Amino acid sequence: MTKEEVLEMSALEAGKKIKEGILTSEGITRIFLEKIKAENPKYNCYITVCEDAVELAREIDKKIKSGELTGPFAGVPIAIKDNICTKGIKTTCASKMLYNFVPPYDATVIKKIREQGMVILGKTNMDEFAMGSTTETSFFGPTGNPWGEDRVPGGSSGGSAAAVSFDQSYIALGSDTGGSIRQPASFCGVSGLKPTYGTVSRYGLVAFASSLDQIGPIGRDIMDVAALFNIISGTDPKDQTSAEKVTPVDLDKIRDFNVSGLKIGLPEQYFGEGADTDVKKQVIEAVKMLESKGAEVKTFPMGIVDYAIPTYYIIACAEACSNLSRYDGIKYGYSSPDAEDLLELFIKSRSEGFGMEVKRRIMLGNFVLSSGYYDAYYNKALQAKALIKDAFDKAFERYDVLIGPVAPTTALKAGESLSDPLKMYLGDICTVLINIIGLPAVSVPCGFDAQGLPVGMQIIGKHYSEETILGVASAFQRMTDHHTRRKV
Repeated sequence: MTKEEVLEMSALEAGKKIKEGILTSEGITRIFLEKIKAENPKYNCYITVCEDAVELAREIDKKIKSGELTGPFAGVPIAIKDNICTKGIKTTCASKMLYNFVPPYDATVIKKIREQGMVILGKTNMDEFAMGSTTETSFFGPTGNPWGEDRVPGGSSGGSAAAVSFDQSYIALGSDTGGSIRQPASFCGVSGLKPTYGTVSRYGLVAFASSLDQIGPIGRDIMDVAALFNIISGTDPKDQTSAEKVTPVDLDKIRDFNVSGLKIGLPEQYFGEGADTDVKKQVIEAVKMLESKGAEVKTFPMGIVDYAIPTYYIIACAEACSNLSRYDGIKYGYSSPDAEDLLELFIKSRSEGFGMEVKRRIMLGNFVLSSGYYDAYYNKALQAKALIKDAFDKAFERYDVLIGPVAPTTALKAGESLSDPLKMYLGDICTVLINIIGLPAVSVPCGFDAQGLPVGMQIIGKHYSEETILGVASAFQRMTDHHTRRKV
C-alpha cells in the first residue's frame, strides 16, 4: 500500500489490516511520525512528539502476532490532547505554568488505550488550560487549519481536531468543557463526541471546570469515534463523578442505524439571527436528508438558549478559579526566579505563568464567588442550570434527538476572537448548554460554506443515549462523502 492509502484509511480499517498482517503498527507509526516531522513546524498540531513511538509499535506488533493483543485498535496510532496526563510524557496544558511537567501516572483513559495496544504519537496543542475557542491562547503558539491558512482550527481541542484533519493521526482524544471537542471538529471537517457526563473517567484530566469537563474521541469516520468511545468509557472508582453503570454502544446497531420514525427536534434559537446563512442552510439540508429516510422533523421554540452564555461562563469561571488556585510556583510547574519572599513567589509565578485568557477567567471566577456578588451571579447561574435541565427534559419527552449547528459560523479568521473575547464567548452558544447539564452530543460534517469551509451538524441526545446519536450520525454519514473530503 502507498503512504497516501495508509493515511486515508479509517482507524478500524488500519487495525484490521494490522491484525491480518497486511500492515504493521511499526510501519504505520513511521509514516505518521514522518508526516508530523515534516508538517508540525508549520501547522503546530503537536506540542510533544513521542520519538519512542516506533519502538513501542515494534513491541506491540510482537504482542499482536502472539495473540496477546486482539482489540480493534491494537497497534493503531492515536494523538492525545495535552491536558490528559501521560506517565513519562510531558503534559503542559499549553501553558508556561506547566511547561516542564511530566506526570508520574497515566490518566484512566490513557491506561485503557495502552491496554488495547494503541500507540501514542504525541500530545496535541490546545488553548491554555482549555480556555479558548481557537487554539490561539497556547503558550506554544497557534495551530493551523487545513481548510484555510488564515483560519483557526477551533478550540480548545484544536490540535487534536487539526491532527486528524491533517492526516497526522487517525483518531485523537480531546476534552469538552463547553464545546471544545465539537467546535474544532466542526471547524476542521471531522467528527467528535462529547459523551454523557460521567461515562468517561476524568481521573488524570487536568481540571478546568470539574462539573463540565468530559474527555471524548475525535475521528474522521463516525465508527472510529464510536469504537474509541467504547474503549475509554466505563465506571472508574478513582473518579467520584463516574457513572455507576456504563453500557458499551453496539457498533453493529450504529453502523446499520435506521432513522425511520425517529423524532427530530430543531430548536428555533439555534437557527436565529446569530447563525450564518450558509451554516443554517447546510444543517437544514442535512436534516432534510434524514427526513427523506423517514425521520419526523419539527421546529420548536427553546427560549432558555438565550441564557446559555452567561450561565456557562459564570459556572465555568467560578470552578476554574478554584481549580487553578493549586498552581502557586511551589509544588510543581513554573516558579518565578525573581521572587524575594513567599507572597511575591505566589504573585510573580501566577502572573508570569498564566496567559491573558486564563487570568481573565480567574478574575471573573473570583468576582462571581466574592462576598456580595455570590447570590447575584453564581447562585442565579445554578438556578438557571435547573431551568435548562427542565427545558431539555420537556424537549426529550417529544423528540428522540435535537439537531442544530455546532457553531454559528465556520472557522474564524486568525486573530478575530483574540481582539474581541466577547465574540469568542458568544460563539459557544450552540454547545455550552450540553455541558451544563451533562448531555451527550456529537458533531458530524454536513457540508461546506461558500468559501469551502466545513460546516458541522450537532446531534444532541438524552443522558446515556450515545448509541442513538452516533447511529443518527452514522446514518447521515452513509448518505454523504463529507467525512472523506480532504483539505483544499
